[in-house]
Amino acid sequence: MSSKMLKFVTTDKKMPDKRGAEARVQDFDEIYDEFDVTAAEDQAGRCSQCGVPFCQINCPLHNNIPDWLMLTAEGRMEEAYRLSAQTNNMPEICGRICPQDRLCEGSCVIEKGFESVTIGAVEKHITETAFENGWVQPPQPVAERPESVGIIGAGPAGLAAADMLRQRGYQVTVYDRYDRVGGLLIYGIPGFKLEKHVVQRRHDLLADGGVTFRMNVDIGVDISFAEIREAHDAVLVATGVYKARDINAPGVGMEGIVPALDYLTASNRKSLGDAVPDFDSGTLDARGRDVVVIGGGDTAMDCVRTAIRQEAKSVTCLYRRDRANMPGSQREVANAEEEGVVFKWLSAPQAFLGDNHVRAVQAQKIHLGQPDATGRQVPQIIEDSSHDIPADLVIKALGFDPEDLPTMFGAPELSVSKWGTLDIDWRTMMTSLPGVFAAGDIVRGASLVVWGVRDGRDAAASIDSYIMAQSDAPQAAAGV
Repeated sequence: MSSKMLKFVTTDKKMPDKRGAEARVQDFDEIYDEFDVTAAEDQAGRCSQCGVPFCQINCPLHNNIPDWLMLTAEGRMEEAYRLSAQTNNMPEICGRICPQDRLCEGSCVIEKGFESVTIGAVEKHITETAFENGWVQPPQPVAERPESVGIIGAGPAGLAAADMLRQRGYQVTVYDRYDRVGGLLIYGIPGFKLEKHVVQRRHDLLADGGVTFRMNVDIGVDISFAEIREAHDAVLVATGVYKARDINAPGVGMEGIVPALDYLTASNRKSLGDAVPDFDSGTLDARGRDVVVIGGGDTAMDCVRTAIRQEAKSVTCLYRRDRANMPGSQREVANAEEEGVVFKWLSAPQAFLGDNHVRAVQAQKIHLGQPDATGRQVPQIIEDSSHDIPADLVIKALGFDPEDLPTMFGAPELSVSKWGTLDIDWRTMMTSLPGVFAAGDIVRGASLVVWGVRDGRDAAASIDSYIMAQSDAPQAAAGV
């Protein structure tokens, strides 16, 4: 084993420098600096190179983490990048936004007294170094193939599949209803976690590699699903899930209560320089307002931290469970607290107060009871615990459900699950329609970007197998 490794006993865990809260809330730039070469090598060298790398096992992409950590520690950066890129189509994005504290770093076997290896920041350093040195290139197929694949959705799953299929030589067209490539990477995730030029850079690479993008195309309106199927040898549906879950409480329909994605999209569009009437009118601008965000996931954290940067008067996060049971990244919770967000744990909305416009959230306190079938403790309302929280902007961050794709696409034969997600054969990623595959959130429900990348890669492999089998069938029938 390299003498560069096993430094966890002598070198403390360290993240890249983080800008102070007072400075970072003034803009939407990323809050972490990048490692320099020495810091990256030192932190990568803390890896114990254990025999059973749980970091790799618990990464949805099964990234070769111990190997590229060792290569980084040894200064072999191009090799580290090549190895990283073998399993991940966008490591610089995953390095920034993956909840490493719940995945790879949270699975590190180093005793907690020493703290886990800093994996995400090293992954980001590897790919940024690769970009600086020109090692990152557009997909370059060895040979072109005549078959084409249509991909509906330019989010993580669609982009990963497009990359893999283009590398195999297929003619790839990506359709998306938005005007920019990236899906939630562009419009759902704030710049302080993922600056938008990072996503644009990936878009440019794919376009330079021959992927065709057709933006502002609404399937079922601008072009029919049947036309897309007719135009391509296979189709991948990777639309994501965007329909906001709602709250069943009195007053929920009044003005000033908005879905999280509407709020985040308006903020991101404003940062990108777009005209956003709902923001300019104040409907989706938190400036000077008492803001309450309802929810406990990463989307809720994006909302509260965005409201702080918009100079809200106060920002409160209302969550019905306690901190230990919060589904979002604990690192994000800590960042939000540093920036001035107030968390009301074990609290749930009972009603929304106001006339035409919300003025307060009536909340009630919660007790966590016995675990249910999933193992999570069931929230139970504490009687006579109602209290009012001032709010003239309430943001609902309760998760997302799939839209009714069979109706939208005019394809009633497209089978869905009881949750409304597309039904697929998980061995092949194919839907109930021959030659139509699906990947990402539209099959697994709202999930992580890294799972979208994994699904896109798996779907690309299945599409390749399907097309190859279809092209071999006529030859077999002819006795060739």
